[in-house]
Amino acid sequence: MITVIDYGSGNLRSVAKALEAAGATVRISGEATDVRQAGHLVLPGVGAFADCRHNLEAADLIEPVLTHMQVGKPFLGICVGMQLLFGEGHEFGIHPGLDRIPGRVIPFSKTMPAPGLTGRHLKTPHMGWNRVHQTGPHPLWRDIPQDGHFYFVHSYHGVADDPGMVAAVSDYGTTFTAAVANGNLFGTQFHPEKSQSAGLRLLKNFVEWRP
Repeated sequence: MITVIDYGSGNLRSVAKALEAAGATVRISGEATDVRQAGHLVLPGVGAFADCRHNLEAADLIEPVLTHMQVGKPFLGICVGMQLLFGEGHEFGIHPGLDRIPGRVIPFSKTMPAPGLTGRHLKTPHMGWNRVHQTGPHPLWRDIPQDGHFYFVHSYHGVADDPGMVAAVSDYGTTFTAAVANGNLFGTQFHPEKSQSAGLRLLKNFVEWRP
């Protein structure tokens, strides 16, 4: 059973449908008991880092989520769900994350030059398809081509203290973290549920993952 955590901060239905298409039995729940019983956990996230962290805390889900991680069961964070794995987020102040990936989540610069357009800057949020470069092998990259395209929507990105925890990078005015990995944890800044065949392959790999 894969539990998609309902804490008022994610596009739950599309994530659940994509996981089902990848072969999973899925439960959407915001109950701590269901989180504790889950074999695999997925934490989606849309919106501000601080709001997502607050919603998790208000639902009394921080402890069961951390316990799931600590006992070695598979965990996938998507978009802000990935960002929450970091030590802190710098959005409307500095706010604590779950601190499973030491580092911080920071905004894209508003002065990133737009390629080929003199005096113009790239817009944020970064929205659309981008190549994702895998920095090393990982079970969740199985059968996914190097530099494949995935779909992004974000204005902030994670900066890991340990480059070894960066599972993939992409480029938008600067090289940024597209995925992270730490033992039984994996996170994607992109949305696999919106990334067509490559995203469904990654979700299938997660469903089958036994770290």
